[in-house]
Amino acid sequence: MKVLSFIDHEFEDLEFWYPILRLREDGHTVVIAGPEKGVTYAGKYGVPANSDVSYADVNSADYDALLVPGGWAPDKIRRSAKVIQIVQEMHAANKVIGQICHAGWVLISAKILSGYKVTSTPGIKDDMENAGSIWYDTPAMVDRNIVSAQRPPDLPEYMKLFIQTLNAQK
Repeated sequence: MKVLSFIDHEFEDLEFWYPILRLREDGHTVVIAGPEKGVTYAGKYGVPANSDVSYADVNSADYDALLVPGGWAPDKIRRSAKVIQIVQEMHAANKVIGQICHAGWVLISAKILSGYKVTSTPGIKDDMENAGSIWYDTPAMVDRNIVSAQRPPDLPEYMKLFIQTLNAQK
């Protein structure tokens, strides 16, 4: 299956790379979308990643799932009207959307969390609840098409749930 991952500067290195590597190990294709195509973006700890496409070039119909990394990047990512459109279209099509840590900010800005059971870093718990979600203090969870997790130590459980949810759509 084909998975889209967003990127911008100051992504959380593990929360970006671990999901991509796990999905590739599982045989999925991952395409990285950033504000600009072919740009190297630096993670919070300096690990680089290159964008394959720009947000503007993404057609949500071409993808089966979406990953939003944490770190400080989500606060930048959510400012793109095209990103919000992609998230809303993928959500409306019931495609799997994964978010970890601060990535919930992107889903909040897309206004898709109302009535969903989610988790995130506790630091944005109030933001998640104010967006209408029901927040749980748990490492990782799934509610319908949204897979959420709290922090880097929760990555193994997060990706287990994400891959199970994605593979169930085949």
